[in-house]
Amino acid sequence: MIRSIWLSWDRKTIPNSFPEGSGTTTADYVSFFLFWLLSLPAIWFPVHKIRHLFTVKAYFVPCAGIAFLIWALVRAGGPGPIVRQKASVEGTDLAWQFIKGVMSSIANFATLIVNDPDFSRFSTKPRDALWSQLFTIPIGFAITSLIGILVSSSSVIIYPGSEPIWDPLDLLERFIDDASSGQRFGVFIISLAFALAQLGTNIAANSVSAGTDMTALLPRFINIRRGGYICAAVGLAMCPYTLLTSSNQFTTYLSSYSVFLSSIAGVMCSDYYLVRRGYLEIRELYDARKTGPYFYTYGFHWRAYAAYISGILINVVGFAGAVNGGNVPIGATYIYNFNFFCGFIISGGMYWALCKLFPVPACSDTWMEVGDQIDEVRLAYDQSSSQQEEFDEEADIGNKYDKSHQKSV
Repeated sequence: MIRSIWLSWDRKTIPNSFPEGSGTTTADYVSFFLFWLLSLPAIWFPVHKIRHLFTVKAYFVPCAGIAFLIWALVRAGGPGPIVRQKASVEGTDLAWQFIKGVMSSIANFATLIVNDPDFSRFSTKPRDALWSQLFTIPIGFAITSLIGILVSSSSVIIYPGSEPIWDPLDLLERFIDDASSGQRFGVFIISLAFALAQLGTNIAANSVSAGTDMTALLPRFINIRRGGYICAAVGLAMCPYTLLTSSNQFTTYLSSYSVFLSSIAGVMCSDYYLVRRGYLEIRELYDARKTGPYFYTYGFHWRAYAAYISGILINVVGFAGAVNGGNVPIGATYIYNFNFFCGFIISGGMYWALCKLFPVPACSDTWMEVGDQIDEVRLAYDQSSSQQEEFDEEADIGNKYDKSHQKSV
């Protein structure tokens, strides 16, 4: 975006103070820091208000992606040779590459799989969250992948003698080198769409989810807003650009997502669908009494932890081989190639078995999901507090904490 306005903003001409192989340059880091800084105000808004950002993203980003595709195809005069060339691998190797591609796609939204309740809780009925995701996720990923392949293939014709440019941002940067002022404006609009898409992903997959988890751990001190800003600080401190030093390192990083998050998803789904059959004592969820059904053993649900660890262990050997490049048994590598499914099935099955051997309270023998068989739910609030008024959840929790802190002082 910056270079489409000022051509002098070029990583090749701006002096670089970062070492070789760090994954970034001075120009790239400043751009990253500006994006990080400008994204901070979006974290301030409550979840039910930030939905307007996603509404704008839903209209703007797909249109920009299709425009980018048309622009690349028009300049190339066709989709390029990649879509017509034969597969470079066959048989078993082709099958494993396909599986790895599927696992990489799942790993790309593994965070959203685990943190989906942070957003689906705002739906009026369970089916509202089901059908919208059932179609949009696979169709969206398929269309996005197709656009990426066609655009990359066209780059071979646009710039003869070069390798396919698989990063769309790199291709946009090449467009700037020989672009007119109008074309640079087009690059700016498409780059803006990429920035908006990344902002939405950061909020949905990182800020809201981290804030919600931290609120559950320390509700007296942290709310969703404060947790989001803590997540932003950690994201800056971890130097994420080091993950982009090579494509192999980035895909390994995505695979590690599947190793750890698949076990969490397996426990969550097994608990809700198999063990409790959709039944929840909503009032008790907000009660910390030792006699409550969700207090478990001294406040810890050891069955869930045991199942979570078992789901990680099934993949840990293959994961170690992928990270270090060491020699590991071929069977461990095959298991790791199915990392998300293996972790999900093992952790979910282990949790179900442990809950059968050591039963937990607040379960149902029949399906009892709210919004299906159950019409009325016992809430943890008084009738007088259920007025239809809009409130700021983060500000409300923060004010309660400030008042209690003042009293203690």
